[in-house]
Amino acid sequence: MRATDIQTVRALPLFAGIGEAQFAALMDAALLQRFPAQVQLIHEGEEADFLHIVVEGMVEMFASGNGEETTIGFLAPVSTFILAAVLVEKVYLQSARTLTPSRLLMIPAGAVRKVFAGDTAFAGAVVIELAERYRDIVRQLKTQKMRTGIERLAAWLVAHGEATPDGLVVRIAFEKVKLASFLGMTRETLSRSFAALADYGVSVSGRTIRCADADALIRLARPDPLLDEHGQPA
Repeated sequence: MRATDIQTVRALPLFAGIGEAQFAALMDAALLQRFPAQVQLIHEGEEADFLHIVVEGMVEMFASGNGEETTIGFLAPVSTFILAAVLVEKVYLQSARTLTPSRLLMIPAGAVRKVFAGDTAFAGAVVIELAERYRDIVRQLKTQKMRTGIERLAAWLVAHGEATPDGLVVRIAFEKVKLASFLGMTRETLSRSFAALADYGVSVSGRTIRCADADALIRLARPDPLLDEHGQPA
C-alpha cells in the first residue's frame, strides 16, 4: 500500500484511535486490489471473510430474489461495508459490486475480530460505526414510509446537488435505473417523476440534472434532519 493510502485508512473514524501495533497488524494482513466496473465483490448468503473499505470508485449494495434485484445503497470513498457480518461471523445479507473502476482494501475477518477483542478504542469505534449504520437504515426506512415517490426523488437531488450560480446541478454516477431501484420506484415511475419536476425548474440531460429554481425543489423535498443526514446542497 502507498503511504497516502495507509494515512487515508488511518484517518477513518473506525481506525483513528486504534493502537499502532494493532493497526499495523491489520494493514499487514490486508489486501489492496483494483477492480473494473461491474465486478461482484460479495454474494449474499456467503460467509463474511473480509471487511471491505472503498478507497476509490463506487460500490453498489444490492439484494436479489425471485428473479428481481433491488438496490440498497451506494458507497463512495472512503467507507466500509459488511462490518456487522464480519464481527458476528454470519453470512452476508447483501451483495456488492463495483459501479465504476474501484480500489478496495480488504482486511481478513479473523484479523478484525482479533483486534476488536484486544483493543478497547477499536471496539468503541466499531460500536459507533454500527450505530451510525443503524441510524442510516432507520432514515432510509422513514423516507420510504413518509415521502411520496416524487418527494423522495426531490430530497435525493437536494442532498446530492451542487449549488452553482445557475442553480442546482446533480451528476449521477450510475444508471438512472439503479437510482429508481434505490428510491423504491420503477424506471417508468422515475421518468414520470422527473417529468413532473419540470414544474420546479428541473431539466434532465443524460445523467446530468439541473434545477434552475433550487428553492422550489427544496420546498418540495422538505429537508428534515430526522430523515436526511445532509439536507441542503453543498
